Amino acid sequence: MNAEGRTMKAAYWHSSDGGTVVCELCPHGCVIAPGKCGICGVRENQAGTLVSLNYCVASSCGMDPIEKKPLYHFFPGSKILSIGTYGCNFSCKCCQNYHIAKEFSAAQLGRPNLTAAALLAELPATPAPDALQACCGMAYTYNEPSVWFETVREVAQAVRARGLKNVLVTNGYICAAPLAELLEVVDAFNIDLKAFSEPVYKTHCGGKLAPVLASIEMAAARAHVELTILLIPGLNDDDAQLRAMRDWICGQCGPRTPVHLSRYFPMHRMTAPATPAATLARAHALMREKLAYVYVGNTGEEQDTHCADCGTLVIQRRGYHTRTVGLRPDGACATCGARVARLV
Repeated sequence: MNAEGRTMKAAYWHSSDGGTVVCELCPHGCVIAPGKCGICGVRENQAGTLVSLNYCVASSCGMDPIEKKPLYHFFPGSKILSIGTYGCNFSCKCCQNYHIAKEFSAAQLGRPNLTAAALLAELPATPAPDALQACCGMAYTYNEPSVWFETVREVAQAVRARGLKNVLVTNGYICAAPLAELLEVVDAFNIDLKAFSEPVYKTHCGGKLAPVLASIEMAAARAHVELTILLIPGLNDDDAQLRAMRDWICGQCGPRTPVHLSRYFPMHRMTAPATPAATLARAHALMREKLAYVYVGNTGEEQDTHCADCGTLVIQRRGYHTRTVGLRPDGACATCGARVARLV
């Protein structure tokens, strides 16, 4: 942190010609001139040094059900302390949190308002004996947490040292080296898979598909991963794209990877009508041909989990009220013993 305690020297960058710096945090690889920020809006070149303007700057903090992330197979029914900041390395046209992702002011940055110690004071002193009735740890969410890398790393290390869990809700647009560092302390991810088309990623998000797929594979090899797909009519809801997405998930992450199909509503710069119920039903049917756990969100419908092996109802959900009705303490189905959820 500098002498005023306002910013932190950023990780993952190198100096370049003429006082510019090259950010190595995400695949954009922004070349940043002195006094300017990268695409995320929160990493600034200050006299040849890249600094994190959102270091320990929270935009919001609150206790959420873990299902709100959404994570349905990771400590179901538990609570998780959730924090977010400002900035994002995507520019999605239907962004739900554009006021903290893109349309924030410089005055909201450079003013640290949290510490790891203060956040730990809001968490259990030790993991609860009944993990399903307690706070299981910390979620980094609301905006894109990878652009808050320095803070996430610091807080997550402290949370892990206490024996609690860390969750990242992310677009997956991060380079391999910083992701590998986060994987040392992050237990679960919900990763947005915006589409299965490079042109859609370019025009709708301002990014690329391939690095996101690489992040999903890398995370799935070492942590619990669930995927969210926001179905937008005419953008990513055609059968060919859905089948390709389903087949890739099945082949690279496994057929029991939980997938959340989320209903789109007009937001930010997108005015297309909301996703029809028939589209959601069709997508669900296509995904279920090869994937065991597929949920439809933003509809108010029931979101129960049945064991993929024997069909027993193991987790019952009504909104964000969750009951584990057929789940053993180790996360296996009480009827047949198949693994359903992670509880340790």
